[in-house]
Amino acid sequence: MVEGIFERTERLVGAEQMRALSSCRVILFGVGGVGSWCAESLIRTGVQHLTIVDCDCVSVSNINRQLMATTATVGKEKVEVMKERLLQINPAAEITALNQVFCEETADSFQLDTYDYIIDAIDSLRDKLLLMLRATACEHPVFFSSMGAALKMDPTQIRVTEFRKVEGDPLARALRHRMKHNQCFPTKKFLCVYSSERMENDEAADGHVEQTAANVKKRINGSIVHVTAVFGFTLASLVIRDILSKA
Repeated sequence: MVEGIFERTERLVGAEQMRALSSCRVILFGVGGVGSWCAESLIRTGVQHLTIVDCDCVSVSNINRQLMATTATVGKEKVEVMKERLLQINPAAEITALNQVFCEETADSFQLDTYDYIIDAIDSLRDKLLLMLRATACEHPVFFSSMGAALKMDPTQIRVTEFRKVEGDPLARALRHRMKHNQCFPTKKFLCVYSSERMENDEAADGHVEQTAANVKKRINGSIVHVTAVFGFTLASLVIRDILSKA
């Protein structure tokens, strides 16, 4: 490890807590507008064992809000670009980059029980629901989830609460509706990052649809970096504070 990387952090939290951070195993699903900033925050704070999962490549439309997205990285796998950046921050970190989608066909391959923390920054409603069910069914890992960060402008409205208490978030509402329809519910409570702020797409841009690398068509809503990044940083803070509280 490069000497002094975590000197300021250790002054704040202490040496024993730094050892706790460095020993935890974290898996993060989704390294887009929320997940990319979460990953950066975890590594800069002292987490050394991080698995990042995303099946997309960097596109031009990612540049306005995703950490690894630049004109030089367009077309490259997001997880590989992200891994390269994280290792530039801490060359001693153990970063596993999985260019995969989490879905019904792949879920068993991730061995979720081998991690201390599972973080959800997935966009897909179907895959997000599956991760919620699988993660909360695990005995050991702590699970945190991000609700929708699009169509929002004010980061001061971002909050943290238990999933069932999230209000004013269309994604949370859709997830709960699907859970009720399918009669499948998380087996443990978990915290979510969310905002009840609701804006609308500009009329001229509304209705735009993109196709992801996983061949999933989705409607694209407007989003902005000072909101998505705060979502990501808040997710990271939940993990970091939970680790430190147990050290």
